[in-house]
Amino acid sequence: MLTKRIIPCLDIKNGRTVKGINFVDLRDAGDPVELAEIYARTGADELVFLDISATEERRKTLADLVLRVAEKVNIPFTVGGGISSVEDVDILLQNGADKVSINSSAVKNPQLINDLAAKFGSQCVVVAIDAKNIDGNWVVHLVGGKVPTELNLFDWAKEVEERGAGEILFTSMDNDGTKDGFANEALARLSTELNIPIIASGGAGTMQHFTDTFKEGKADAALAASVFHFKEIEIKDLKEELKTNGIPVRL
Repeated sequence: MLTKRIIPCLDIKNGRTVKGINFVDLRDAGDPVELAEIYARTGADELVFLDISATEERRKTLADLVLRVAEKVNIPFTVGGGISSVEDVDILLQNGADKVSINSSAVKNPQLINDLAAKFGSQCVVVAIDAKNIDGNWVVHLVGGKVPTELNLFDWAKEVEERGAGEILFTSMDNDGTKDGFANEALARLSTELNIPIIASGGAGTMQHFTDTFKEGKADAALAASVFHFKEIEIKDLKEELKTNGIPVRL
């Protein structure tokens, strides 16, 4: 059985790590390079970096930050935010990223998924999907959750897989930052209907929430931010708890 992965997420704004609730009310959470180094040392399986306010002129800034992080960590890390071309990905990979995460750009130009998978391999391509449950329909949102689309989460996820994505990072906007647990029902459906790994995101508050998302949500990995940044949960303790609950993890 494949081990389940624990992934701290660093949301980057103006070179700093920030964290909000339901995608708003951001507060500072520290220096991303320092945090990355701590997580790599204390048992994180991977890291995710999302430049949440990326614009074209800041691509160089993000590449520089990626390079600084790559020099400090020995675990895979994924970089996302403002990526819209093969060239963008090339720059980030050359600077030490292992995978890239695309979100809005994939919806606007689905062919980008095919192009990236063809050039860099599916294992390099993570498609992030932010969705909100509106009257029972999971609606995909773009631009950091600000813009609703016509897309349904499950239909879009299937298309993403067919186009060559290697993983899906699903964030429930309803659960994000609430610390009330992950959207396990939607996660279980994604995991059942798709053949690629699903990363659960949005809602981690307790160790039990991680156990639940692996057991009930059938997630392959769980991503969290504030519970790790503000030391409410230590990764080492979390993994020991998961192992006690019969969930395979890398200790």
